[in-house]
Amino acid sequence: MSYAISIYTGIRDWTVRQVLHQKLNNPLGYAIFAFIALAVAFVLSMLPLKLAVLFLAGIIAIPLIATCFLNLQFGIIVMLFAGFFLGLVAKYTNAPIGTALDGLLVLMLVGMLARLIKERDFSFARNPISIFIFAWIYYNLLQVLNPWAQSRLAWVYTVRSVALLLALYFISCYVFSSYKRIVTTLKVILGLGFFSALYSLKQEWFGFSNAETTWLHADEERFMLIFQWDRMRVFSLFSDPTTFGILMGYMSMFCLVLAAGPFKIWRKLALLLAAGCMLLGMAYAGSRTPFVMLPAGVILYLIMTFKKQTIIAGVLFFMVGAGFIMKSTSSAVVWRIQSAFRGESNDTIEVRMKNQAKIQPYIHSHPVGAGLGSTGYWGKRFTPDSWLASFAHDSLYVRLAVETGWVGLLIYMGLLFTAMRTSIRYYFRVKDPTIKTLYLCFTITVFLLALASYPQEAITLLPTSIVFYLLLAMIARLKDFDPAYAKKGMEV
Repeated sequence: MSYAISIYTGIRDWTVRQVLHQKLNNPLGYAIFAFIALAVAFVLSMLPLKLAVLFLAGIIAIPLIATCFLNLQFGIIVMLFAGFFLGLVAKYTNAPIGTALDGLLVLMLVGMLARLIKERDFSFARNPISIFIFAWIYYNLLQVLNPWAQSRLAWVYTVRSVALLLALYFISCYVFSSYKRIVTTLKVILGLGFFSALYSLKQEWFGFSNAETTWLHADEERFMLIFQWDRMRVFSLFSDPTTFGILMGYMSMFCLVLAAGPFKIWRKLALLLAAGCMLLGMAYAGSRTPFVMLPAGVILYLIMTFKKQTIIAGVLFFMVGAGFIMKSTSSAVVWRIQSAFRGESNDTIEVRMKNQAKIQPYIHSHPVGAGLGSTGYWGKRFTPDSWLASFAHDSLYVRLAVETGWVGLLIYMGLLFTAMRTSIRYYFRVKDPTIKTLYLCFTITVFLLALASYPQEAITLLPTSIVFYLLLAMIARLKDFDPAYAKKGMEV
C-alpha cells in the first residue's frame, strides 16, 4: 500500500513540475502539442471544405475571444485590425464580420464592467468629454420614443452601432491607465495607416487582385464611382476611395506634426516616409475632401504653435501650393487635386446646397428628428416609401439634423467642441514636450475630422469611427502622465 502511495505521489509531483513549474516547456509539452496538431490536421482532412474552415476559425476565435475578455488592451488592438481589414475581407467572403465586431465590443464592455464591480473606481471617466458621450448615448436611446419615427426596427439596427462605438470610448479610457499603453495603441494606428498607404500604392502600380476586380465589376454604380477620368481610383483595404482618402488626409497630417516633435532622427525620417506614402495614396484615391483637409490642418498648426520658423515654413507651403494649383497639367491625378481648389466641383456643391435648403424646413419643424435610421441604407431597407429614404444628405451633420433633429445636432456639436477645447487646454498646460506634441496632433486630427464631416460622413466610416473614439480617450487620459501637470493637481 505504501509503495502504491509513493508511486502516486511521485507521479503527482512530476506532473505538477511539468505542467505548473515548467509550463509544458519540456518534452511532455512538445509531445502533447504535437499530438493535438496531428489530431486537428486529421479532423480537418476528413471534413468538407466549409466545415473545415469553420472548425479552424473556431479554434482560432475561441482563445482570441478569451484573450480579448481578459486583456482589454489586446481587445482594442484586435478592434483596430478588424476595422482596417474589414473592407478587404468583405471582398472575399459574405460572413457577418461586422456583427462579430459588435459582439467583440460587447464582450470587452462586459469585461470592463466585471472589473469595475470589484474596483469601484470610476475616476477614469471623470472628464468633460465623458459628459457629452453620456448625453449622446442617452439621447440616442431616447430616440426609440420619437413620435415621428416610422420604424422602430431601424432604430434597433442603428442604435446598436452608435451605442457600442461610444462604449469603446469608456473601455479605452479604462485601458489607457499608463503612458505606455497609449503609445502602443498609437503605434498600431500609425502602422496600420502606413500599411494601408503601401497597399494603395500596390493597387496603383501593380493593379488590383482578382477578388478586388470581381468586386469592382459586381456593381455598376460602384464601378462608375471608382473608374473616373480614364483611371481607376485606389481604395486600399476599404470599401471606397473617399473612406481611404479621408483616412490618409488626417493620418498624414498626424505623422507630419509628430515628425516635428522631440524625437530621434530615425523616428522623424520614418514618420516623414509614412506621411509621404499616405499623401501619395491620398492623391491616387482622388477624393476632394482630403485635399482641403491638408491646408486647413497646416493653418491650425501655425495658429497653435505661432513660431517664426513655422510661420515662414507655412508661407512657403502655401506659395508652393498656389503654384501647384495654377500649373497646367494633363495628369488626371494632379487635375483632381487642383479641382478641389479651382471651383470645378461647384456643380456638386450647388446640388448639396439645394438639398440642404430643401430639408431645412423639415429640420426646423422636427426638433428631435425623424428617428435613427430614417435616411441612408437603413431608411431604404425599413422605410423605402418614405421620401427621407432617398434623400441624399451627403454630410454627417445633415444626417444627424434629419434623424436626431437640431437638438441632437447641438449635442453632437457640443461633443466635438468639448473634445477640441479639452485638447487645446491640455496642449498649453502640459510641460512634457512629447505629450505636448501628441496633444497638438490630437487637436488637429479632431479639427480635420469635424471639418471633413460637413461634406462627408467622415467620423462614422470604419476604421475612422474606431480611431476617433480612441483619440478622444487619449485626450482625456494623456495629461495624467505629464509630471508637471499631475504634480500641480489641476482639475479637468
